[in-house]
This record gives sequence, C-alpha cells and structure tokens, in this order.
Amino acid sequence: MRKNPPKSSLFSSSIVVIAFALSAIPAPAAVAQEQPVATPPQTDILAPTPATTLTASLEPRQENGRSIYDATAFARFAPQTASDMARQIPGFTITQLSNDRGLGEASQNVLINGARISGKSNDADSVLSRISATSVLRLEIVDGSSLDITGLSGQVLNVVTKPDTLSGNFKWKPRYRKRMEPNLFAGEINLSGKLGKGDFTLGLANDESFRGGGWGIETNTDANNVLLFSRDRFGRYKGERPSLNASYKLQSANGAVFNINATGQYFWFRGRTEYNRFAANEPSIAELSTDSEDELNYEITSDYEAPVWGGKLKLIGYQRFEHSPGKGEFRRDFLGIRPVQADRYDTVVDEGETVIRGEYRWKTGVSDWQISVESAKNFLDSRLSLSELAPNGDFVPVIFDGANARVEEKRGQLLLSYGRPLNTKLTMQLSLGSEYSQLSQSGNNGKIRNFFRPKGSISLAYKASSVFDASLKLQRKVGQLNFGDFLASVDLQNSNDNAGNADLVPPQSWLGELELNRSLGKSGSVKLKLTGEAISDLVDQIPITSTTEAPGNLPSARRAAAELNATLLLDRFGIKGAKLDISGEIERSSVKDPITGLGRAISDSTDYGYEITYRHDIPNSNWAYGGTIENNKQTPFFRLNYTSIQYRTRPGLHAFVENKDVFGLKMTGTIINLLNNFEQNEEVFYAARRDGPVSRFTNTPVRYGFIYRFQVSGTF
Repeated sequence: MRKNPPKSSLFSSSIVVIAFALSAIPAPAAVAQEQPVATPPQTDILAPTPATTLTASLEPRQENGRSIYDATAFARFAPQTASDMARQIPGFTITQLSNDRGLGEASQNVLINGARISGKSNDADSVLSRISATSVLRLEIVDGSSLDITGLSGQVLNVVTKPDTLSGNFKWKPRYRKRMEPNLFAGEINLSGKLGKGDFTLGLANDESFRGGGWGIETNTDANNVLLFSRDRFGRYKGERPSLNASYKLQSANGAVFNINATGQYFWFRGRTEYNRFAANEPSIAELSTDSEDELNYEITSDYEAPVWGGKLKLIGYQRFEHSPGKGEFRRDFLGIRPVQADRYDTVVDEGETVIRGEYRWKTGVSDWQISVESAKNFLDSRLSLSELAPNGDFVPVIFDGANARVEEKRGQLLLSYGRPLNTKLTMQLSLGSEYSQLSQSGNNGKIRNFFRPKGSISLAYKASSVFDASLKLQRKVGQLNFGDFLASVDLQNSNDNAGNADLVPPQSWLGELELNRSLGKSGSVKLKLTGEAISDLVDQIPITSTTEAPGNLPSARRAAAELNATLLLDRFGIKGAKLDISGEIERSSVKDPITGLGRAISDSTDYGYEITYRHDIPNSNWAYGGTIENNKQTPFFRLNYTSIQYRTRPGLHAFVENKDVFGLKMTGTIINLLNNFEQNEEVFYAARRDGPVSRFTNTPVRYGFIYRFQVSGTF
C-alpha cells in the first residue's frame, strides 16, 4: 500500500504559536493609551506616488470603533484600483463568494459606501477592481455585528468613495508555460464616472483566461505493487471567460437609491489529454481524451431603497440564466492490432435562478430592526446523449437512464432581525425565521417533496480596546443543493458513473465562529478565526445499489477549522518599507463512511494550507520586490470502489520584481514554481467496493515547470 504524505501537525502547532506570539507584542504607546488621533487633511485624489511617501505608515487611526485607512496611506504601492488597496490592509482578507441560497443575508465582508454589493455572483474583489484608486477616499475596518446589515460578523471592509467625473484602469497579464501555448488574453479594462445624475461603472474583463496542463509517467500496479502498465501522459487545457459588466447608481435628494447591475459572460473551454500506454510484452496503445464547453450566461440585479414610515424599504430583483452545451470523447487506438474503441457524450444544460426580495429596516432608540421576505425559483434542465463507436465507423446511441430531466425548487423565506449595543463595548445582533421549499424533478425518477426549515443566527461583537476586538456567531444554516447531483452522469475514461438520486435533501448545520483581532500598531495586526460545525444530511457519495452510487445524504458530520491572517510591518525591525503577510488554515472533519462503517474525513475537504508573502517597497525609489511560499492539501476523495488523493510534492515558491513608474505604468514580472514543484495523484481502485480487495494502484506525477507572468497596469 502507498502511504499518503504525513499530516502537518507541525503546521497546526505553528498557527497557535504565531497567534499568541504576535498577540504578546506590545502596541506602540500612542495606541495602547487609546488617545484619539487627529484626522489629517482629506485628499480627494490619490496622487502619483512620490518617492518620499514610500515609507508611509499602514497604522490606521481609530474613530468611533472603526480602524480607518486614508487613501494616501497606500501611496507606496502605487495602487490603480480599490482592490489594490484592500489587498494591502494588514491582516485583512476578502472572503470568497458563498453558495448560500438565494440572496439571503449579507455574506461577503466588503461594503461599498456602507451598502452590500448587489448581485450574487458579483464577487467583491471584481467589484473593487472596477473602482479606480482616484475615486477612493478611505477604507474602514469595522465589526460586522455592529452594523445594521444582517448576516455580517467579524472584520468587514467599508470602501468610501467619491463621485469621479471620469476615470479608468486597465491590466494586461500575459503568461508563458513550458510546452503550453502562451496566454496572451488575460486582463481587464474598467471605466467609471458620472452619467446624468447618477454614477456608472463599465468593465470588460477576461481575468480568468487560462492555459493549463502537465505531463508525467503514470504507473499502474496490482494489489501486490507489481507493474501492470504505464502511460506517458500529456494534458493541455485552455479557456477564455470574457465578461462585460455595467452598473448604474442614482440617488435622489430625499435619500432614495436605485441600483442596477448587469453582467454577461461567455466561457470557452477546450481540454485534450494524450496517453501512450505501454506494458511489457504488449503492443502500445494510443489513448485520447477530449472535452469542450461553450457556455453563455447573464445576471441582472436591481434594487430600490427609499425612506418609508420612518424606516427604509428596499426591494431587490435578481435573475440569472446559463446555457451550457458541452461534449467529450475518450478514444483508444490499438494501432491496427484491434479496432478502435471510442465513447462520446453530448450534453446541454440550462439553469437559472429568479429571486424577489423585500427588506424593511427601522430604529427604536438604539435598536436596529429588519424584516425580510424572499421568494426564489431555481431550475436545472439537462439533456445528455451517450454513444459508442461501431465497427463501421459510426457512433451508435447508447441508452443511459436518469440523465435527461428537469429539477426545480421553489422557496419562500421570512426572517426578523434585531440588533443593539448591550453596553459601550458589546453589541448584539439576532435573527430568527424559517423557509419553506418545494423540490420537484421530472423524468423517470420524478417526484415532488416539500420542506420546512427553521434558520437564524446570533452574533456578539466585543470591542475590548482600540487594539483588541472579538466576535462570536452561532448560526443555523440551510445549504444549497447542486441540482446536477439529482441526475445521472458519465465518466468515459474511468467508468466512474453516477446514478440519479431523486431523494437528495438540502444539508443543514449548526455553525459557530469565533474571531479574534489584535492590532500591533505600527508593527501590523493578527487575526485568528475558529470555526466549528455540526452538519446533518451532508451531501457525499453513497451506494444506491451494491454496484451503483450517486451523491446522497449522510446523517451527520463534524468539522472544525482554525484560520490565521497576520501582517508584520518590518520598519520597526530595521527593514524600511517591508512587510510580511502570513495566512494559514487547518481543518479537521469526521463522518461515518457509508461503505466501511468507519470514521473518516469529509471527502475532498480542506486538510491544511498556508501562504507567506514578503514584499519590500524600497524607500525613495519606484522599485519593489518579494516572493511567496505556499502549499495546500485536500483530504482523500471517496467513491464506491475508488479513493484518490492529490497533493504537491513540495511547497510552491514564487518571486516578483516591480517598477511602479515605467512611463506612467506599473510593471510586474513574476516567476512561479521556482522549486520545480509538481502534483502527485494517487488512486486506489477496488475489485468491487472499498470494503473488499484492492484491484490496482495508480500513481500519476503531473509536472508543469516554471510559469512566467508579466503584468502591466495603469490608470487613465
């Protein structure tokens, strides 16, 4: 049996040691005494970076319980966008998009002028990249539980902007990889300003353009580690995801605000993996796997907020639609010794979501109230055809049940929220409600089911001093299902097919989060977040019959995680203009395996990850340099007769050099994978099920060499 790489117990210990070590560093006297800091004169426009400002402090000023960074504090980085600024805030990280149901409560930890970001797939970093740095007045860090926006807790970034007549920014990010075609089309261009009485943004982006792949010799051995065959593997994957985003905001004199945001996107993907399969005393076999997708999607969100009866009423409408045709083929050529074998699939998936939401907020004394009503409809319509190559060279249809169907969910939600300060240092936010949903599926396995789910949360924010705060949140969550899990799917290469499962139910969980934030003043900051979750109806692979499987529900699971984000400003240690950003996470989970009956980690979940970045902006110059060391690992992935684990053989090491003024442009060159790291994929195939004998092992190293990236950015 192969052994997995050792779990990083050292890493988990390091998180705790670093957190407490940083907490022990005394804050500068001016901060520790909690004296108010005078507000510097406000600059309307972030001017070009003079060399004399390159060592400006990133220590925030404290004002009304908020840590405030004026735009000029980021001048040493020559930022072009609000995103460039947010990335340099000590100890702060923008959260990723969540897969919460509908629009729900706020989830991303970024606000623009005190308002949550419109839309659902409109991620915060993309929105910030469309805001020019010249439009930013300041960035504020505040505890989410102290706001009158339901759902937020822990550190939240509020970006305060000013109307700009017209401004824009652009980035071009070409990449080159060994044995791959160059990626020349990654980049974006954004424009914002006044239009009539309102403000607009317009962005054209292809930031997710990619050219990927790798090569290596895959070995397949039997249960006794005797070599069966090998495959020389070379995979290439390329894709473009151009998108056009437009938004418009109009505010009236009486405080009414209208927003509309629209995004259209095209996703083009082509994948090709070639294999040369060879074994002792056997002729070689040429294998080819190809996949393609041409997806079109759009999203439109509009909202209107106005003063009503002493409070504020907000109405939100949201619609998303996606059309995804795709095809794939796996071909095995015996080089004339036997007829060619080939299987092919063609699929068209349409999916969409429509949400109507109403929120009403009002105050009674020091208390904030909100009642929200939401109605949503989701659907997925799938058509799949499977065929195999006949001796005459034609592809003949093959019957494949359970793949052609429509899955639909209708849902209604009612939630009441209440927040207030309990004393000068402690704030509470409470929400309580429920949802009713109906799941229906057409086709051979069609059925209709109804569900009633309670949900809610309670959050506490404690501001102990200007250098330390904590927040605690307990939440009852209802998860969002992947409608594709209801339908049968096919794996042409490994025969890892999924049967359909019309009995899936949404997972639910009790989620607890504790976040501790410690300012180190002029030395930086540190944040430690602890999470615990008790999950019921976890979605995982389960047996449907003795020989078939599908995504299904497991009764219960547990998950615990620790996450560290810290920034050390190294001026106090004698390196002027340098800083060290440290982030890491470790997760442990447990679930009862439906095949073996034994405990194991949740399939394909986070095991650990870390990233340490050093950046030095050289004083009195336009040059900066630095590097990153990072690594991560997932837990094994489990199926009925198969397990796999993928990990890196060593950490990734990257280095960059940057000049912030090359004829008015900022240019950055980066070399990725300096340690020549590669990915290792280990698979175990069982004769029938995982509680039986092993059939074979597969070991696949995927090498990809150095990656060279160049970025040119600027404003206009």
